Amino acid sequence: MTEDDVNTPDDRTAGTGEELREHEVRTALLDLLAEVGAVTATEAASRLGYSSGLCSFHLRQLARHGYIEEAPHSGGRARPWRLRQHTPAAEGPAEERFGDLARGLEDESWRRWLTQRDEAPSEWRHEEAFSAVAYLTPEEMSRVANVIRRALAPYQDREQRPLARPDGARPVALITRLFPLLPHTADDVDQD
Repeated sequence: MTEDDVNTPDDRTAGTGEELREHEVRTALLDLLAEVGAVTATEAASRLGYSSGLCSFHLRQLARHGYIEEAPHSGGRARPWRLRQHTPAAEGPAEERFGDLARGLEDESWRRWLTQRDEAPSEWRHEEAFSAVAYLTPEEMSRVANVIRRALAPYQDREQRPLARPDGARPVALITRLFPLLPHTADDVDQD
C-alpha cells in the first residue's frame, strides 16, 4: 500500500473541521489503544499486521481529529499514543463524537465477550456487572462520576507501565455510564 492509497479525499481535509471517515486501520488502532492503553506506530504495526508507516499515518490522523493524543514518555524517538483523556472543561462536538465512538467500541467489545467468553481461561469466564437507579442532582451525578474516577486512578498508570502490572493481569473494560432517565412520552408507548 502506498501513501496515495491512504490519502483519500476525506483524509486530506483533516483538521478542517470535517468529520474523519471510518477506516479499517483507524478502527483497529482505536480497538488496540482501548485494549493496551498506549502504543507506538511500530508496536501497533507488529500487533495488527500493517506497516509502521501506515499505522503512523493513521495515528496522526486520529490525533489531528482529537481522538487520541501523545502518551507521556521519557523522550527518545519512540512516540507512544493513547486514547485522548477526558477533560470535563473540554466538552464540545469533537468530544461528543469521541464519546459516541467510545460507546460503540464498548458495545462491540461486550458483544465479542458474550460470544467468545467460553474460550477464555476458566478464571476469566465471568464478569462483574451492576446497575442502579439513584435520584441525583446534576452536581451529585458529577460527584459520583469523580468518586469512580478516583477509585480507578491507582490502576490507570499500568497502561503506560507494563512492569507495574501484577502477574495474571489482563486488560479489563471498566464502563460506567451516568445519565438521566428521561420520562416516557406518548410516542414511546406501544399502540394496540
